Amino acid sequence: MYLSVAARKSVPCRLASQLNAIIRPLCNMATYERVKDVPNHPDTYLIDVREKEELRQTGSIPASLNIPLPELDKALRLDSKEFKSSYGRDKPAKDSKIIFSCRSGKRVLEAEKIAKAQGYSNVVIYKGSWLEWAEKEGI
Repeated sequence: MYLSVAARKSVPCRLASQLNAIIRPLCNMATYERVKDVPNHPDTYLIDVREKEELRQTGSIPASLNIPLPELDKALRLDSKEFKSSYGRDKPAKDSKIIFSCRSGKRVLEAEKIAKAQGYSNVVIYKGSWLEWAEKEGI
């Protein structure tokens, strides 16, 4: 009897765990609409982690700040004065809203890991990134 009760309890726990695995990532993603609204929210950082050459070829999302992925870890470790000098904007606070974008939504996953490892707690990714943006904007 004890084993069957334990087994019945474990099924809902496993289902809840699987559901969290699905829902949690969705909560950590920005939509096209949210990214399009970033210029109306100066407290939100939209950080594009593509290389500078990629931006020259395609353009960038309005209000985005370019910090190429290979520079991101170092950039987020800069003091406030150095960050502003290098990137032209105040350094985000650890609880600032940060949205990462790239070309196709792959590099944003690494960017998110880097930021979270440094204690940034309000980080989301724009999974559609530049490809979705360009398509929806007709670029």
